[in-house]
Amino acid sequence: MSTPPKSDAAPQTLDAALRPSRWDEYVGQTQVKENVRIAIDAAKKRGGMPEHLLFYGPPGVGKTTLSHLVAAALGAPLKNTSGVAIERAADLAAILTNLEPGTVLFIDEIHRLSRKIEELLYPALESFHLDLVLGKGPSARTVELALPPFTLIGATTRVAELSGPLRSRFGGGVYQLDFYSDDEVRAIIRRSAALLGLRAPDEVIERIAARSRATPRTANSLLKRVRDYAEVHDRPLTAALCDEACTLFGIDALGLTKDDRRYLAALEKGFRGGPAGVRALAATLHEDTDTVEHVYEPYLLRLGFIERSPRGRILAPSGRGYLGGEHPL
Repeated sequence: MSTPPKSDAAPQTLDAALRPSRWDEYVGQTQVKENVRIAIDAAKKRGGMPEHLLFYGPPGVGKTTLSHLVAAALGAPLKNTSGVAIERAADLAAILTNLEPGTVLFIDEIHRLSRKIEELLYPALESFHLDLVLGKGPSARTVELALPPFTLIGATTRVAELSGPLRSRFGGGVYQLDFYSDDEVRAIIRRSAALLGLRAPDEVIERIAARSRATPRTANSLLKRVRDYAEVHDRPLTAALCDEACTLFGIDALGLTKDDRRYLAALEKGFRGGPAGVRALAATLHEDTDTVEHVYEPYLLRLGFIERSPRGRILAPSGRGYLGGEHPL
């Protein structure tokens, strides 16, 4: 059997190559996709831009990809930035005043915008102008800058941290993107393997899908890591090689990592299965509470290994079974 073909492409080039460029290539999120397509088609018939859109959901489920597809469907330029990069009014003004008419502006992690920046953004979203205060004290004056028409697409993993007034400005809809089904993840891996020129048997696809944590980003990342392992060892992609590589990576058959296992073990041994407060758990794990809540817990909750209660986190019976060896590693 031949080994997988080698690629000299840079990682970021590969990531871009694996990203769907057409609607029919975008797997999953069917209801969200159809609703967004209606908004786009309606706007194109009117000869204008769709209203502003907000996508939220866990990391890696396609928020950025969907934003790229919106811009492509409109034939519009796409400008990317992030909430953490817009710290001052001057930062926002520089971005908005340099947009071409009809641009799609994508702000990732939009919940990181400060309240002051949010308030400056309101008139820009409603009537395409920006009010800036120049100077201080009695000599201060307000300048109104006209802006070209644009569509804002916001993406966030923490929609609850957005203020109500900002959420209400997304007239095109607020859409939740969720975890993917097993069939959807397998379809994504098959497509990515074909684009990478890999001969991936069904049993390899099954193993990677099972470890993908129900997210395309994790699935594609793991596929590339397994491919690298096969190339380095000059071996074909097989189920045995995939298992061997994932053991080296510390990823078990359910997609859990050593950090996930450390969380479960801390809850069982340090807190007798709970309930345990998130701050106490974070201190035990030497992590901040945001990391515990938004990195460790979402997938463990999806698996049913932990529960959130008013008194704290609780290790579920299935979580105890996992620690007791009832699940394959």
